[in-house]
Amino acid sequence: MTRTLRFARAVSAVVLAAGLSACMGGQATERLQYQEQPVEQLYNSAADLLDQRRWTEAATAFEEVERQHPYSSWARRSMLMTAYAKYQSNQYDEAMEAARRFVALHPGNEGAPYAYYLVAICQFEQIMDVGRDQRTTEESLTALQEVVRRYPQSDYARDARLKIDMTYDQLAGKEMEVGRFYLKREQHLAAINRFKKVIDDPNFQKTTHTPEALHRLVESYLSVGMTEEAQRMAAVLSYNYPGDEWYGRTYALMGGKGVSVVDEPEARRRGWLSRTVGRIF
Repeated sequence: MTRTLRFARAVSAVVLAAGLSACMGGQATERLQYQEQPVEQLYNSAADLLDQRRWTEAATAFEEVERQHPYSSWARRSMLMTAYAKYQSNQYDEAMEAARRFVALHPGNEGAPYAYYLVAICQFEQIMDVGRDQRTTEESLTALQEVVRRYPQSDYARDARLKIDMTYDQLAGKEMEVGRFYLKREQHLAAINRFKKVIDDPNFQKTTHTPEALHRLVESYLSVGMTEEAQRMAAVLSYNYPGDEWYGRTYALMGGKGVSVVDEPEARRRGWLSRTVGRIF
């Protein structure tokens, strides 16, 4: 079973657990006739469209349940299923709007955890590459953290934690992108500030960008004559990533500049590793 189908079944189980007893096995009509119909019939037709992955039609059909029977329990379920169907059809803004409306009207409902998660996922899937503005990444991070905060033991929170790590990696990547921009233009102090953020921020320190950030700091410090700072960053890189390609580049760079690479015992004697590695890693 695909992830999408597993997700759809999981959502259905949550939303329908309150007491759906009507049969949902009938075939969907070719065209929905939007006339006054029994709520069970409307809902089942929408559910059939969902099973067939006809997401846009399903969303419209669930909205019709709400329109015709706004005060029924079926309308409440339909609201969340509308959000899910719109998410599946990549109508992210509409999906988030429906999910937020569900939470606003039914904050204590058993479907609320999924509604919060759906908002976060809609934002997460719109994250752009590091060359673009990262506002969506930051909004995604906030929404994912909200899921973890509200429902820490849920399956949604477990998945959210994984995606939080990915958003931090994305944001660290943005700092590296800007830092490399400054470095290329020999604006070394501005570059240093960006690279230092990656190794100083606890949320960025264990991202995939840390080895390069240390190497770029070595490069930047050497460029402005701060040899001891360059040696200190090289020692941290050597201690934490001895086999990493970025340490190999650092070793070659320092050798080419005639600067010695300080080994671990010497770095500890100078207090570099206790002050830096102990704090960062």
